[in-house]
Order: sequence, then structure tokens, then C-alpha cells
Amino acid sequence: MIDHIGFAVADYARSRAFYVSALAPLGFAPAMDVTREQTGSYEGTGFGPPGRPQFWIGNGPTGSGSMHIAFAAPSRAAVDAFHRAALAAGARDNGAPGLRRHYHANYYGAFVIDPDGHNIEAVCHTPV
Repeated sequence: MIDHIGFAVADYARSRAFYVSALAPLGFAPAMDVTREQTGSYEGTGFGPPGRPQFWIGNGPTGSGSMHIAFAAPSRAAVDAFHRAALAAGARDNGAPGLRRHYHANYYGAFVIDPDGHNIEAVCHTPV
């Protein structure tokens, strides 16, 4: 349904470094960078699988509220690794890895608060 999503961050360099670390365990990396020279004003990074930027962050005015974004994880171990990497990169814990059976029997997720206050999740829907 959604091709890609993005939002502005308060400190682009800090947030880029955070997402490089936090998303690596999920198999996502910078897939494209754009510069101010290329766009006229916007500097940003698109993360995703190689050649397919799906999640963008960049400079610009930030919103007043927080967002919730859930990234698909290929395994429960990847959810665990995401949580560890995000905390090591400066996130605040917002829910340790574990089953959330109130969503469904195999919903295994972990939640962190990113440097801009957004609720970032990794989730795996497959059974062990």
C-alpha cells in the first residue's frame, strides 16, 4: 500500500547515525542519499534493501507530535538485535522484545524512542 515514508529530523547527522545502527539488524541500510545541491534544499537518506529506499529521514521543519513506525523483522532474533542496537545508539526503551499476544499469537515486537521522540518498533509475525 505505501511505497515509502519519510519525516524531518531535528539533527540529521545524529538521526542518520542512529538509524544506520538500529536498522542494520533488520537488513536495512542507506539505499540512497540526496544532498542539498541535488534537491535545492533537502538533505536526506533513504533506508531499505539495496536500491529500494523506503524509509526516509532528512533535514527540515519537524512536526510537533511523534510518529509510530513498525519495521518488519525476518526473525525474533532480529527483533532482539534491533532493540539492543537501537539502545546502544542512544534510543530509550519503550518495550522490551517479547510476545504481544493481544495483537495475535505470534506478534513478537520491541519498541524504542528515537532521538526525535518517535516510537520505533521492530516486529516479527512468524512462529518460532
